[in-house]
Amino acid sequence: MHKSTPNDLLPLTPAVFHILLALMDQERHGYGIMKEVEAQTGGEMLLRPGTLYQAIKRLLDLGLIEESAERPDPALDDERRRYYRISALGRRAAGAETARLQKLLQLAHSKKLTAVDLFR
Repeated sequence: MHKSTPNDLLPLTPAVFHILLALMDQERHGYGIMKEVEAQTGGEMLLRPGTLYQAIKRLLDLGLIEESAERPDPALDDERRRYYRISALGRRAAGAETARLQKLLQLAHSKKLTAVDLFR
């Protein structure tokens, strides 16, 4: 079910984009992804297990992430955990989404829309 180009996958949902961002710098298991998303959003996005694992399944099906065969030291980890890493396609899709969001932000700025307008 792989799409041909990263742009075919856009726009990414906020949950999917944050999961990809959480995997950019290291492999993580599901709970680790949830905690990283919470940290990188200052607690503004809390992924519940159902949302997370549904998104992980979709990301695996699309080839945006891969299950990692590497495991940490068994003394430091639960053997039942599955670890995930971002794929090359996932990196390109996250980059394409970043470019899409940058264009959208530039449009908002050109319309003189700022975050201050939220409080007026």
